[in-house]
Amino acid sequence: MTEKRPVDSADSASKRGAPPPSRSVGPVMDSALLLKLYSEMMLIRRFEERAGQLYGMGLIGGFCHLYIGQEAVITGMMSVAMAGDSIVASYRCHGHMLACGMDPNGVMAELTGRAAGYSKGKGGSMHMFSQEKHFFGGHGIVGAQVPIATGLGFAHKHKKDGFVAVCYLGDGAVNQGQVYESLNMAALWKLPVLYVIENNKYGMGTSQERASAGALHDRGDGYGIPGRAVDGMDVLAVRQAGSEALDYVRGGNGPMILEMMTYRYRGHSMSDPAKYRTRDEVDSMRKQHDPIDHLGARIVEAGIASEEALKEIDRDIRARVAAAADFATSAPEPEASELWTDILVEA
Repeated sequence: MTEKRPVDSADSASKRGAPPPSRSVGPVMDSALLLKLYSEMMLIRRFEERAGQLYGMGLIGGFCHLYIGQEAVITGMMSVAMAGDSIVASYRCHGHMLACGMDPNGVMAELTGRAAGYSKGKGGSMHMFSQEKHFFGGHGIVGAQVPIATGLGFAHKHKKDGFVAVCYLGDGAVNQGQVYESLNMAALWKLPVLYVIENNKYGMGTSQERASAGALHDRGDGYGIPGRAVDGMDVLAVRQAGSEALDYVRGGNGPMILEMMTYRYRGHSMSDPAKYRTRDEVDSMRKQHDPIDHLGARIVEAGIASEEALKEIDRDIRARVAAAADFATSAPEPEASELWTDILVEA
């Protein structure tokens, strides 16, 4: 993986106004929370695996970008977010929806284009929303979520509601011009926005190191926005960094950037054979850095749960995901009249 700086480093981040360490949320935590983090990551993993199977069977149309390998990022972040925080993501967003508490049945139904889906079967893999869960997409255009999240941050500041807009974007989106227009506005107006870059090392089929100069978490330097690199394969490290960053942003200090050093095991999308990297590279990441396996090992070593207990959690989640797939493939498709709904809004 790309070399990362520790979250609590006292290097140049301090002189850019990075927040000092705040309340500690790790590594000492209660057993129930550790098991909850483990279960939520496992749900995302099994859901995405089943989504890949349904895509291969022709039951999911359009594009489908899987989140397998990156589960620690959204799981750790959502464990320290407030219920009213706005969440905006890119097209690799199924895991974000599940971590926000959206029903797997509704997410899977949307993937298969059914009326019971979160966007009534009209959005598909990349365009799902839930106003109830404060999840504002799922966006298919690279970088499009960044100005939207910045606007949500403006709304939070205007309302003085104490909430933060958390924007998830990939390393491939970082070079888009609209990202820097958004950073400028967020810094200028001290908007409560946390930009989370999920650096999975490859944008489409190009290595991030070949496509982007410098460290991505330093991209806010010119605007006075502090940034930090985080081990995005360690859910506890994500949780700690996320807690500190959210405290900083929520405290009226303006935006911040977290660069999560993570890794996707599958191709960019289901149509990508990922021949630009070796099998040894992927296998090495799975064996040495898998977020679920590593947390499971910690749980067993601490005597919190046995290996058999973790297997039982996995069996329960597999059954839950299988039920979601059955629901999605048997639910009715939307009526033709739905083509004319949700187009305009009464102002």
